[in-house]
Amino acid sequence: MATSVKMDDDTKSRLERLQAEIRLQTGTRVTQQEVLARLVENAVESKADLIDSFREKRVPLSESEREQFHDGMVSSGVTTTEDDIDDVLYG
Repeated sequence: MATSVKMDDDTKSRLERLQAEIRLQTGTRVTQQEVLARLVENAVESKADLIDSFREKRVPLSESEREQFHDGMVSSGVTTTEDDIDDVLYG
């Protein structure tokens, strides 16, 4: 059973261009449904990339943002070694 998907005109146009390019380069006619199915299949195989594409881009930080971060840090006066961290994490 097919279900309709709403998309804006720009997205529809890009989907049509993809469909046309596939036909030109492979000589195979594909439907927009087939193109979307393949796109979804590929996205599922690399979910991390897809999910990351929706994250707010925050890197690299500006110099003022870095300074603001470091201004909020305080020293406890205790030096922590890797062994200390391992003891806490792994016992």
